[in-house]
Amino acid sequence: MMTDKKDAGVIRRLDEAVVNRIAAGEVIQRPANALKEMIENSLDAGATSIQIIIKEGGLKYLQIQDNGSGIQKEDMEIVCERFTTSKLKKFEDLGSIVTYGFRGEALASISHVAHVAIISRTLDSKCAYRGCYSDGKLKDPVKPCAGNIGTQITVEDLFYNVITRRRALRSPAEEFQKVVDVVSRYAIHNSGVGFTLKKQGDTSAEVKTPIGSTQIDNIRTIYGPPIARELLEVGREDDRLSFKLRGLISNANYSTKKFTLLLFINHRLVDSSSLRKAIEMVYAAYLPKNTHPFIYLSLEIAPQNIDVNVHPTKHEVRFLHEDEIIDEIQRTVDQKLLGANASRTYYTQTLIQTGTLASKLEENERKDSKVEDQNKPYAHQLVRTDSRARKMDEFLNLPSSSSLQRSESGSTGQSDVVPSTSAAASSHATNITVDDSSNGSSERKSKSKKKSDPVTHHQIRLTSVAQLQKEIEKNSHPGTRELLQNHTFVGCIDRQWTLIQHQTQLYMCNITRLSKELFYQILMFDFGNLGLMKLSEKASLYELAMLALESPASGWTPDDGPKHDLATYVVSLLTSKAEMLSDYFSLEIDKVSSDVVVFCRELFCGWDVHAAD
Repeated sequence: MMTDKKDAGVIRRLDEAVVNRIAAGEVIQRPANALKEMIENSLDAGATSIQIIIKEGGLKYLQIQDNGSGIQKEDMEIVCERFTTSKLKKFEDLGSIVTYGFRGEALASISHVAHVAIISRTLDSKCAYRGCYSDGKLKDPVKPCAGNIGTQITVEDLFYNVITRRRALRSPAEEFQKVVDVVSRYAIHNSGVGFTLKKQGDTSAEVKTPIGSTQIDNIRTIYGPPIARELLEVGREDDRLSFKLRGLISNANYSTKKFTLLLFINHRLVDSSSLRKAIEMVYAAYLPKNTHPFIYLSLEIAPQNIDVNVHPTKHEVRFLHEDEIIDEIQRTVDQKLLGANASRTYYTQTLIQTGTLASKLEENERKDSKVEDQNKPYAHQLVRTDSRARKMDEFLNLPSSSSLQRSESGSTGQSDVVPSTSAAASSHATNITVDDSSNGSSERKSKSKKKSDPVTHHQIRLTSVAQLQKEIEKNSHPGTRELLQNHTFVGCIDRQWTLIQHQTQLYMCNITRLSKELFYQILMFDFGNLGLMKLSEKASLYELAMLALESPASGWTPDDGPKHDLATYVVSLLTSKAEMLSDYFSLEIDKVSSDVVVFCRELFCGWDVHAAD
């Protein structure tokens, strides 16, 4: 019985269009792959802002716009041809490649399975240029148009000529989720670049990260606060294996049903099954069964030790010492988790009470709620209460008991000052009253709580001071006193105006005028009992006088005489009145050196800020 022999087939050269479509199917497998290639091109161009618009999961419409360096007009004609790139010149350059792309296949592959339009403008160009492409070729000559610096690429009808591939893809909603995942991963790794992803026609963005944010902030924005607050920072550098690791891993308190691994090797988004398994083995000792962690790792390996030309989509890479590097990463993660495992968070479920005990508990809760409702204030009675609320007391620098001790040496024979021991009075001028007595003395009283430590307090018998104190009391307003004593500080409007609240009323106060009046009253009622502030270094009276004369506010003119003579006269006058200045104004002057040793704290606190400026 004879069998028919089959004729040998004829080997033919495939048409270039067929070859390109086959290659395009390897590089561009779905819209997420096309977007990944274009995002990497934008990052290679130095973009700091990338905006993406999607329709029907990227199958119908996909647009990406960046503010990178752009494409020159001369290169627009060949930009979509295969193996055209600005990042590689010879094969040996692969050993030191640091950019994302290098083969020049991305745009060419996209143009063979979709309609592509490119608008680009460089920094030195006066306008942008637009070109439309099909099957890697420019349809019409490049035309000038309006456009921002950077590049905008629009891809429409992806896989329109590969019906089998388009039918094999999942629903537009699932493809869109894959696009969101790719954008989210690049946004976290490139935290300094602002990413925006939205559906065509929508006003709100699915992914939006600001320019110059941090990786933790972007994780919080994209994946949520529960993950961000449970992250641990890891890092390792090994000169022997020539790698550097940094990343963020979830601690033992966080777990989820899906393992999320964001792995970047030399800033490329890749996947490594061996590294994934190694990390899962570490977390198996810390997490409940069938739960997984969140991992972000950025691994930098010496360019000469890595082969990036392994997979058409660059989804996988190969590098030297792979097993040893993975062991080091595994050990680093384990040590970090072990050191951060001092506390764990467990969620419990409250047991439902049954029987008479439950009824008694419910009855007690109802009684407590009734009491709370009775004591609850009405809305118009509510007053601002905040643990961070501040009052004016903080700005007065109240003197301590030790700082108010006055030296009696050198002040004997002063008939105007009679020492007595009493509790320290408050510095609030609004809390002070003056009692008329037979000897004409005035004594300050405070409504606030007095300090327990007694300090030396001097009673002043000067008629002029007592008269000024009486005038202050006569012109004072009780309502204003009570307002300033019990107010709540809200905030400053500007350098002059501030907001305070008293009960349910909000007031706007002129802090400049209020401070002047406040410190004037403090000086009057604390006359002879002012707080002390000792200088670390003595201040020269002559230099202070010269500084004052140099100020335009002094009003000095040549008719007043030389500044040197005026400063010398001021030093002589103040030195001769040193004892009086010390007793009345707490200003101590060294008579030998004519230097200020101690000065009144209230004078310093009451300094006019606007005048000093």
